Amino acid sequence: MGGTPELKLYNTLTREKSVFKPIDAENVRMYVCGPTVYDYAHIGNARPVIVFDVLFRLLRHVYGESHVTYARNITDVDDKINARALRDYPGLPLNAAIRAVTEKTEKQYLDDALALGSLEPTVQPRATDNIAEMIEIIERLIARGHAYQASGEVLFDTKSMADYGQLSKRNLDEQQAGARVAVDAHKKSPGDFVLWKLSDDNEPGWESPWGRGRPGWHIECSAMSGRYLGDVFDIHGGGLDLIFPHHENEIAQSRCAHGTDVMANVWMHNGFLQVEGRKMSKSEGNFVTIYELLHTETFAGRQWPGEVLRLAMLMTHYREPIDFSVKRLEEAERLLAKWPAAEPGDAKPDETVLNALADDLNTVAAVQALHALAQSGDPAVFAASAALLGVLPKKTEIDEAVAAEIDARVKARLELLKAKNFAEADKIRDTLAAEGIQLKDSKDPATGERVTTWEVKK
Repeated sequence: MGGTPELKLYNTLTREKSVFKPIDAENVRMYVCGPTVYDYAHIGNARPVIVFDVLFRLLRHVYGESHVTYARNITDVDDKINARALRDYPGLPLNAAIRAVTEKTEKQYLDDALALGSLEPTVQPRATDNIAEMIEIIERLIARGHAYQASGEVLFDTKSMADYGQLSKRNLDEQQAGARVAVDAHKKSPGDFVLWKLSDDNEPGWESPWGRGRPGWHIECSAMSGRYLGDVFDIHGGGLDLIFPHHENEIAQSRCAHGTDVMANVWMHNGFLQVEGRKMSKSEGNFVTIYELLHTETFAGRQWPGEVLRLAMLMTHYREPIDFSVKRLEEAERLLAKWPAAEPGDAKPDETVLNALADDLNTVAAVQALHALAQSGDPAVFAASAALLGVLPKKTEIDEAVAAEIDARVKARLELLKAKNFAEADKIRDTLAAEGIQLKDSKDPATGERVTTWEVKK
């Protein structure tokens, strides 16, 4: 790894933390379940966006930017989307109404992710662009005896897979109705799940060997991950709530269709989010979207910058539950205000920060190390380390003429200090501070002379 510490990740599949070994170090592959674009993303949806963006950055640092492929999907076919389209655009043909819903909410999700400081994934496939791949997998499953047709649906036969339930550690007898598992008379077993269902005239549909219909939820991710990352890839991520049934069923479909022992070698899940100590829900009145936090005064009577939201998330380990509170946001904001808006140049990230992230994304320890670095470390090393977490403070743009005038005043202060005219030198410093310009004195390591830099206070 060229001086980088061993990367260790907690694997939900094995329930242990172990050294990460990619299938191919020239092409490390990660898939993360993205949004179902029927409504604006809530703050809970922001957590996997941020967590797996940090992992993406770390993998790029370790293996090289061109050697990591990150796929995060967009689910744009779903019964919730159909319902929202009929509700919001009753005068439009269904397909046009669906596109109006999904295009608007997808754009907002991507804007939100960008505002949270996240890099764009390598590829962001839409479910509706991968219907042919879904049909192909379903045909394989039927041919191999893992799926069957019944009452206008194609269903996965869970009892056809001897070790179904490895990820969630549930066996078939433990599976009860609920959590998107419908119990219907046409199923061979209660845990069997839909791969394809026929569509009515007022529902979106695609032609298939089983009639005009649409895919089940789980098959979408199997098709998209397989198309862009291969039958077996390195890391699959998402929220804790997706372990069962979604990820469990992805594994079943993919393994049985391709005849593989695993779908992904490492499964990573971020913990749940509460708001001010309570489960977030519309009935509780504490349901808040990323958009509202960024652009309205819904939460605590003010807008919150994306970098504050991001840092607040990273101040809790990704596997732990997080309490999203005003207190935590204010703490994150105070930290950011103390950090310099430096440039990394050719500097490498600090070893302590890197070691923390390499230990199963320990962002709590990484943020602590970063703060210490901000107080007394090399600004360029701080900047390189902050960039690894995606929390590099932005330099405020300032007019060239104004900057030149500030430079002149800084130079005049240095001359006054050389002349031991400390009172006048302090006046310049205080005047600049009142104008929002902060000075930072240091010594030139070669000459020992005083060097002064300045920045706009955040």
